[in-house]
Amino acid sequence: MAGRIRDEDVDAVKAAVRIDDVVGQYVQLTNGGGGQLKGLCPFHDEKSASFYVSPSKGVFSCFGCQESGDTIGFVMKMEHLSFVETVERLAAQLNITLRYEGGGYQPGRQQGERTRLLEINRIAAAWFTEQLASPEAETGRRFLKERGFESEAAAHFGVGYAPGGFENLTRFLRGRGYTDRELLVSGICSEGNRGPMDRFRGRLVWPIRDITGEVVGFGARKLREDDKGPKYLNTPETPLYKKSHVLYGIDLAKKEIAKSGRAVVVEGYTDVMACHLAGVTTAVATCGTAFAEDHIKILRRLLMDTSQFRGEVVFTFDGDAAGQKAALRAFEDDQKFAAKTSIAVTPGGMDPCELRLAQGDEAVRTLIENPVPLFAFAIRAAVAQHNLETAEGRSAALEQAAPIVARIKDGSIQHDYAVQLAGMVGILDEQFVVRRVNQLARWQRQRDAERERNGGRPGDRRGAAAAPAAPAVARRPSYRLNPRDPAQFVERELLKLALQYPALVAPTFDFFAEEEFPTPPYATVRAAIAAAGGVAAGAAAPDAWSPTVREAAPDEAVRGLITELTVEPVRTRRAADEVYAGEFLVKLRLQAVDRRVADCRAHLQRLGPRATPEQLSAVQGELWALQQYGQGLRERGASAL
Repeated sequence: MAGRIRDEDVDAVKAAVRIDDVVGQYVQLTNGGGGQLKGLCPFHDEKSASFYVSPSKGVFSCFGCQESGDTIGFVMKMEHLSFVETVERLAAQLNITLRYEGGGYQPGRQQGERTRLLEINRIAAAWFTEQLASPEAETGRRFLKERGFESEAAAHFGVGYAPGGFENLTRFLRGRGYTDRELLVSGICSEGNRGPMDRFRGRLVWPIRDITGEVVGFGARKLREDDKGPKYLNTPETPLYKKSHVLYGIDLAKKEIAKSGRAVVVEGYTDVMACHLAGVTTAVATCGTAFAEDHIKILRRLLMDTSQFRGEVVFTFDGDAAGQKAALRAFEDDQKFAAKTSIAVTPGGMDPCELRLAQGDEAVRTLIENPVPLFAFAIRAAVAQHNLETAEGRSAALEQAAPIVARIKDGSIQHDYAVQLAGMVGILDEQFVVRRVNQLARWQRQRDAERERNGGRPGDRRGAAAAPAAPAVARRPSYRLNPRDPAQFVERELLKLALQYPALVAPTFDFFAEEEFPTPPYATVRAAIAAAGGVAAGAAAPDAWSPTVREAAPDEAVRGLITELTVEPVRTRRAADEVYAGEFLVKLRLQAVDRRVADCRAHLQRLGPRATPEQLSAVQGELWALQQYGQGLRERGASAL
């Protein structure tokens, strides 16, 4: 059949490539005994290594998901390629010339789409690099030099320049035989009035490579004031480029990450460059999106992140408010790693690139070598929001920070942080704080077990004062809503404010737990808001807020309720403002406090006269703290939250 690769050439590719070399580009492999290697399976999420590779036989097999095959099968599954595309890709890497039955090699007809798109990106990356030496690119070269990057550094990372014209690269790629459809699908071009035109114009361009080193997309930074586009413009989602699946710099960092057992996550392309040039060659960055689940999976496989093998993940963020907020988002994903997770907050609001420029390579290395455990950072950030000079402030700080401590899975570390929390807050009775943390941890385990029994995944371990689990697995219970119920009215009105006027309730609303919305459908809406990024995200992009929350809802019933709450007017005769929003934030929190007070009193009654002094002290201490907090809310309103 015309176009079929000759069998002897396929055999030559198989013989020339070692399966452990190929698999090792995606997974850290360790000695599995009996001449086999093992690692975390790349085809399913697992906590212990059940994926084995036999170099002598050239095959792989996973005892967890039953995937198996040879080198070509592995690449086909990992990269979603056809057989022909896989053989062509491996042959190109090995400099093996392939012959086809029925004649020569006809790229336009015989290559699969993915191979063609990879070629477009590869050619475009080389073209951008060449343009960086052009006279027009002087502003780009100056930008790099001002940030401490000489021409050698730019060449090492493949940094290039996109000229200002509309069809420079488009014409070049057409001349190489690529169709307009292929140029649009690749994302290298966008649709203009007269057909495809260059997507990146007058910008510095960074090639974004996957873990194997293939160019799958680009990130471009504007250089001119008259450029009205975003500061950074990335390739859109394409068959090759999924921003949630890619980490910039992973191709350069993967070997050192696997060798050292440490990964450093920074925020931008220049930060990755600065870290690598300073000697921190394990640095990677996300590409225009928040660090999320799929990024965790990439690092876990490289770190061999299991309960037996624990690496370290260090997040670096600017020291400003936005950087701290990003750090707390990272904290939300902490328990998905077995690895130790830490944070290195740069001084004076500088990012690693600025730090290197101001203080040199040693300062960058020192920053990374002296991180703070992510738990400690999150606890301190929670405590810092409250006035510890008052009993009410100390109580509120405890209630916000204790659930964070309760998330810690290691019991001895959890106890140590509970004792530290007592000192931070200024509560002399350390055992009261320890008991409170243990209580929250126990409740969370019970909630997780209940969700498991109901068919859902285990819930988030952030406890009562943090955002709830993502609602992708939530189910809206059958429940009759009664807007005339005063308690339900408070929940409903606050959710309407969060959906219609997110800026009025940000950021306080994001600290309200799902448990503080006792009406099940409203709790599910609260979970959807958290999954959409919280009201802080809504305040930053109000026009896209409601659709984003609806998209995060688990089913049509919840989406319908979200729409209903979005269009229903708030129940105020005056315009909704911060005062009105503050009233409902306080009302909902008071309802939660009053429910817990009632629980404590009932507990005291159940204990009766046979209670030990220790039992009475624990419950009475909690009751006192709750009453003090409630009194503060009634007297000072939203300022006491």
